Amino acid sequence: MKAALFDYTRPEEVGAALSLLSGSPGAKAMGGSQSLGPMLNLRLARPGVVVDVSGIAGLRTVTKDGDSIRVGAAVTHAEIEDGIHPLLRGTPLQKIAAGIAYRSVRNRGTLGGSLAHADPAADWLVTAVAFGASLEIVSPAGTRLVDADAFMIGAYTTVLAENELIAAVRFPVASPAMRWGYYKYCRKTGEFAEASCAARFDASTGMARIAIGALSGAPRLLPALAAAVAREGQTACTHEAIAHAVAEAMPDHDAVDRKLHAVAVRRCLAQLLGAEESTWR
Repeated sequence: MKAALFDYTRPEEVGAALSLLSGSPGAKAMGGSQSLGPMLNLRLARPGVVVDVSGIAGLRTVTKDGDSIRVGAAVTHAEIEDGIHPLLRGTPLQKIAAGIAYRSVRNRGTLGGSLAHADPAADWLVTAVAFGASLEIVSPAGTRLVDADAFMIGAYTTVLAENELIAAVRFPVASPAMRWGYYKYCRKTGEFAEASCAARFDASTGMARIAIGALSGAPRLLPALAAAVAREGQTACTHEAIAHAVAEAMPDHDAVDRKLHAVAVRRCLAQLLGAEESTWR
């Protein structure tokens, strides 16, 4: 199929993009077009105006701001993977980006575009929640910060208003004590995840977060399990404890889904703890 007729514009500044989104009924922002493009061709989306924000310089920077690393929304997955930005080299984000879909998708897909699209199986959604990130959202009225936990309302639904854009994502700066893990189950490499888990622990700040993704809606945290692992380490990672935590977090899913997510949690925590998951009770 071919897309329905629409106007295309590529502003060079955030202010111009916001003006277009506010003044054009049915306007839709586009990042790397890896999600919106197919939706246009299938006519699942029929915006009157497509506002391409991928070339806005102000959305393509990575800077340190206090205790956060501010990653511009138009930074591509491939740029993160390749270590183009020094602040992201050697970080978990670089390794997670390398596992997103295929290289052709990573070349164009953007951090902000992925989050705004809000596919439940997306890598950045569960990562942002587990890592305690916040989203910098801009509109003609100003800027607001939204915790990643509160950003996604449901599948393909977020708190973004029609005249708002994600400007950047703020990830907490890692300390030497920070440990992390990420695991997703896909039927084959490059496909959407059927179960995923991200975790980040930092003893210096007291952070202990485990999130599961690829659900029917937003990622969900496993706070009780995270607290137990932070306190007891590998001892807390029993099959029973993990299965119980997953079942509590996703009671609306069937036994197969819960089993896949429990495996994802175990393997994610094995990475975080540097342990051999096959030896766990």
